[in-house]
Amino acid sequence: MLLTWYGHSNFRLQQDGATLVIDPFFEGNPKAPVKWQDIGKVDAVLVTHDHPDHVGQAAEICRAQGAELVCLFDTAPKMKGLGVPAGQVLGMNMGGTVVAAGVRVKMVQAVHSSATGAPAGYILTFPGGFCCYHSGDTALFSDMKLFRRFFDLDLAILPMGGWFTMDALEAAVACSFLGCRNVAPMHWGTYPILAQNTDAFAAALKEHAPATQLVALALGQPVEVS
Repeated sequence: MLLTWYGHSNFRLQQDGATLVIDPFFEGNPKAPVKWQDIGKVDAVLVTHDHPDHVGQAAEICRAQGAELVCLFDTAPKMKGLGVPAGQVLGMNMGGTVVAAGVRVKMVQAVHSSATGAPAGYILTFPGGFCCYHSGDTALFSDMKLFRRFFDLDLAILPMGGWFTMDALEAAVACSFLGCRNVAPMHWGTYPILAQNTDAFAAALKEHAPATQLVALALGQPVEVS
Protein backbone atom coordinates (compact mmCIF):
# COMPACT_ATOMS: atom_id res chain seq x y z
CA MET A 1 0.00 0.00 0.00
CA LEU A 2 1.26 3.46 -0.92
CA LEU A 3 -0.21 5.99 1.49
CA THR A 4 0.08 9.73 0.91
CA TRP A 5 -1.04 12.32 3.45
CA TYR A 6 -2.07 15.77 2.25
CA GLY A 7 -2.76 17.18 5.70
CA HIS A 8 -5.81 17.06 7.96
CA SER A 9 -7.84 13.90 7.05
CA ASN A 10 -6.92 13.96 3.36
CA PHE A 11 -5.26 10.75 2.13
CA ARG A 12 -4.49 9.00 -1.14
CA LEU A 13 -4.33 5.20 -1.09
CA GLN A 14 -2.80 3.27 -3.99
CA GLN A 15 -2.69 -0.48 -4.40
CA ASP A 16 -3.64 -3.18 -6.89
CA GLY A 17 -4.01 -0.62 -9.67
CA ALA A 18 -6.60 1.41 -7.75
CA THR A 19 -6.17 4.96 -6.47
CA LEU A 20 -8.62 6.22 -3.86
CA VAL A 21 -8.72 9.63 -2.20
CA ILE A 22 -10.51 10.19 1.09
CA ASP A 23 -11.73 13.59 2.35
CA PRO A 24 -9.81 15.60 -0.29
CA PHE A 25 -9.48 18.94 1.53
CA PHE A 26 -6.96 20.97 -0.48
CA GLU A 27 -8.23 24.53 -0.94
CA GLY A 28 -8.13 26.30 2.42
CA ASN A 29 -6.02 23.54 3.97
CA PRO A 30 -2.92 25.29 5.35
CA LYS A 31 -0.98 22.01 5.38
CA ALA A 32 -1.80 20.84 1.85
CA PRO A 33 1.56 20.46 0.04
CA VAL A 34 0.01 20.44 -3.45
CA LYS A 35 -3.09 21.55 -5.32
CA TRP A 36 -5.83 19.05 -6.03
CA GLN A 37 -5.04 19.28 -9.73
CA ASP A 38 -1.56 17.85 -9.06
CA ILE A 39 -2.37 14.57 -7.28
CA GLY A 40 -2.53 12.41 -10.40
CA LYS A 41 -5.11 9.91 -11.55
CA VAL A 42 -7.93 9.18 -9.10
CA ASP A 43 -10.37 6.29 -9.54
CA ALA A 44 -12.67 6.94 -6.58
CA VAL A 45 -13.24 9.66 -3.97
CA LEU A 46 -14.69 8.88 -0.55
CA VAL A 47 -16.27 11.52 1.68
CA THR A 48 -16.81 10.67 5.35
CA HIS A 49 -19.17 13.55 6.15
CA ASP A 50 -20.22 16.88 4.73
CA HIS A 51 -18.16 19.37 6.75
CA PRO A 52 -16.21 21.63 4.36
CA ASP A 53 -12.81 20.40 5.61
CA HIS A 54 -13.77 16.87 4.52
CA VAL A 55 -15.83 17.40 1.36
CA GLY A 56 -13.02 19.63 0.18
CA GLN A 57 -12.57 19.35 -3.58
CA ALA A 58 -14.37 16.02 -3.98
CA ALA A 59 -16.74 17.43 -6.58
CA GLU A 60 -13.97 19.09 -8.58
CA ILE A 61 -11.88 15.90 -8.69
CA CYS A 62 -14.84 13.76 -9.73
CA ARG A 63 -15.91 16.20 -12.43
CA ALA A 64 -12.40 16.54 -13.80
CA GLN A 65 -11.45 12.86 -13.74
CA GLY A 66 -14.73 10.96 -13.96
CA ALA A 67 -13.96 9.32 -10.62
CA GLU A 68 -16.66 7.55 -8.64
CA LEU A 69 -17.84 9.32 -5.48
CA VAL A 70 -18.79 7.33 -2.38
CA CYS A 71 -20.75 9.09 0.35
CA LEU A 72 -23.75 8.72 2.62
CA PHE A 73 -27.04 8.37 0.75
CA ASP A 74 -28.35 11.58 2.34
CA THR A 75 -25.24 13.51 1.30
CA ALA A 76 -25.47 12.35 -2.32
CA PRO A 77 -27.96 15.09 -3.39
CA LYS A 78 -25.58 17.72 -2.04
CA MET A 79 -22.70 16.29 -4.06
CA LYS A 80 -24.84 16.09 -7.19
CA GLY A 81 -25.76 19.72 -6.56
CA LEU A 82 -22.04 20.52 -6.64
CA GLY A 83 -21.92 19.12 -10.16
CA VAL A 84 -20.94 15.48 -9.71
CA PRO A 85 -22.81 13.50 -12.40
CA ALA A 86 -25.45 11.22 -10.88
CA GLY A 87 -23.95 8.18 -12.60
CA GLN A 88 -20.69 8.66 -10.69
CA VAL A 89 -22.27 8.89 -7.23
CA LEU A 90 -22.51 5.80 -5.04
CA GLY A 91 -24.76 6.82 -2.17
CA MET A 92 -24.78 4.22 0.60
CA ASN A 93 -25.56 3.80 4.28
CA MET A 94 -24.25 2.29 7.52
CA GLY A 95 -23.36 -1.38 7.28
CA GLY A 96 -23.58 -1.40 3.51
CA THR A 97 -20.83 -2.42 1.12
CA VAL A 98 -20.21 -1.16 -2.40
CA VAL A 99 -17.39 -1.78 -4.85
CA ALA A 100 -15.57 1.31 -6.10
CA ALA A 101 -12.57 1.02 -8.44
CA GLY A 102 -12.42 -2.69 -7.61
CA VAL A 103 -12.15 -2.01 -3.86
CA ARG A 104 -14.78 -3.28 -1.39
CA VAL A 105 -15.96 -0.28 0.61
CA LYS A 106 -17.80 -0.93 3.88
CA MET A 107 -19.47 2.05 5.54
CA VAL A 108 -19.34 2.05 9.35
CA GLN A 109 -20.51 4.45 11.99
CA ALA A 110 -18.59 7.41 13.40
CA VAL A 111 -19.45 9.53 16.45
CA HIS A 112 -19.43 13.11 15.21
CA SER A 113 -21.87 15.45 13.42
CA SER A 114 -22.96 16.13 9.86
CA ALA A 115 -25.46 18.52 8.32
CA THR A 116 -26.80 15.81 5.99
CA GLY A 117 -27.41 12.34 7.34
CA ALA A 118 -24.71 11.02 9.66
CA PRO A 119 -20.91 10.91 9.77
CA ALA A 120 -19.22 7.71 8.67
CA GLY A 121 -15.99 5.79 8.48
CA TYR A 122 -14.91 3.31 5.80
CA ILE A 123 -13.25 -0.09 5.88
CA LEU A 124 -11.57 -0.76 2.56
CA THR A 125 -10.54 -4.18 1.30
CA PHE A 126 -8.31 -4.05 -1.78
CA PRO A 127 -8.25 -6.93 -4.32
CA GLY A 128 -4.93 -8.21 -2.95
CA GLY A 129 -6.38 -8.38 0.57
CA PHE A 130 -4.91 -5.24 2.17
CA CYS A 131 -7.48 -3.90 4.65
CA CYS A 132 -7.62 -0.27 5.81
CA TYR A 133 -9.98 1.59 8.15
CA HIS A 134 -10.38 5.37 7.76
CA SER A 135 -12.50 6.41 10.72
CA GLY A 136 -13.44 9.89 9.57
CA ASP A 137 -13.91 12.40 12.36
CA THR A 138 -14.95 10.47 15.44
CA ALA A 139 -14.90 10.17 19.17
CA LEU A 140 -13.83 6.90 20.72
CA PHE A 141 -16.63 4.33 20.83
CA SER A 142 -16.55 0.81 22.18
CA ASP A 143 -18.16 -0.77 19.10
CA MET A 144 -14.80 -0.38 17.36
CA LYS A 145 -14.07 -3.70 19.06
CA LEU A 146 -16.55 -5.35 16.70
CA PHE A 147 -14.63 -4.34 13.58
CA ARG A 148 -11.83 -6.79 14.35
CA ARG A 149 -14.36 -9.66 14.39
CA PHE A 150 -14.99 -9.08 10.71
CA PHE A 151 -11.79 -7.46 9.43
CA ASP A 152 -8.07 -8.07 9.90
CA LEU A 153 -6.86 -4.49 9.75
CA ASP A 154 -3.47 -3.81 8.21
CA LEU A 155 -3.89 -0.08 8.74
CA ALA A 156 -6.10 2.29 10.68
CA ILE A 157 -6.21 6.00 9.91
CA LEU A 158 -7.41 7.76 13.04
CA PRO A 159 -7.86 11.35 14.28
CA MET A 160 -5.93 12.32 17.41
CA GLY A 161 -6.04 16.11 17.43
CA GLY A 162 -8.65 16.52 20.16
CA TRP A 163 -11.29 19.27 20.40
CA PHE A 164 -13.41 18.03 17.46
CA THR A 165 -12.37 14.35 17.63
CA MET A 166 -10.75 11.90 20.00
CA ASP A 167 -7.36 12.84 21.39
CA ALA A 168 -4.05 10.98 21.43
CA LEU A 169 -4.86 8.75 24.42
CA GLU A 170 -8.26 7.81 23.06
CA ALA A 171 -6.83 7.10 19.61
CA ALA A 172 -4.30 4.74 21.18
CA VAL A 173 -7.09 2.93 23.01
CA ALA A 174 -8.95 2.75 19.69
CA CYS A 175 -5.93 0.89 18.27
CA SER A 176 -6.19 -1.62 21.10
CA PHE A 177 -9.87 -2.12 20.23
CA LEU A 178 -9.14 -2.50 16.51
CA GLY A 179 -6.08 -4.71 16.70
CA CYS A 180 -4.61 -2.83 13.73
CA ARG A 181 -1.02 -3.56 12.70
CA ASN A 182 -0.30 0.03 11.67
CA VAL A 183 -1.85 3.39 12.43
CA ALA A 184 -1.60 6.70 10.57
CA PRO A 185 -2.62 9.73 12.67
CA MET A 186 -4.78 12.45 11.13
CA HIS A 187 -6.73 15.60 11.99
CA TRP A 188 -3.83 17.17 13.87
CA GLY A 189 -1.57 20.17 13.24
CA THR A 190 -3.87 21.82 10.72
CA TYR A 191 -5.02 24.57 13.07
CA PRO A 192 -3.68 25.91 16.39
CA ILE A 193 -6.66 24.47 18.27
CA LEU A 194 -5.58 20.90 17.43
CA ALA A 195 -2.64 18.87 18.75
CA GLN A 196 0.51 20.07 17.03
CA ASN A 197 2.54 16.86 17.00
CA THR A 198 2.19 13.11 17.48
CA ASP A 199 4.45 12.75 20.54
CA ALA A 200 1.62 12.07 22.98
CA PHE A 201 0.10 9.57 20.58
CA ALA A 202 3.38 7.69 20.21
CA ALA A 203 3.71 7.50 24.00
CA ALA A 204 0.12 6.34 24.46
CA LEU A 205 0.55 3.65 21.80
CA LYS A 206 3.48 2.15 23.70
CA GLU A 207 1.26 1.80 26.76
CA HIS A 208 -2.10 0.84 25.28
CA ALA A 209 -1.38 -0.75 21.88
CA PRO A 210 2.31 -1.72 21.76
CA ALA A 211 1.73 -4.11 18.85
CA THR A 212 0.54 -1.27 16.61
CA GLN A 213 3.20 0.47 14.53
CA LEU A 214 2.95 4.26 14.16
CA VAL A 215 3.35 5.25 10.50
CA ALA A 216 5.74 8.17 10.06
CA LEU A 217 4.06 10.59 7.65
CA ALA A 218 5.58 13.48 5.72
CA LEU A 219 3.23 15.78 3.86
CA GLY A 220 2.89 14.84 0.21
CA GLN A 221 5.39 11.97 0.44
CA PRO A 222 4.14 8.43 -0.35
CA VAL A 223 4.84 5.91 2.40
CA GLU A 224 4.74 2.15 1.88
CA VAL A 225 2.65 0.31 4.46
CA SER A 226 2.57 -3.48 4.62
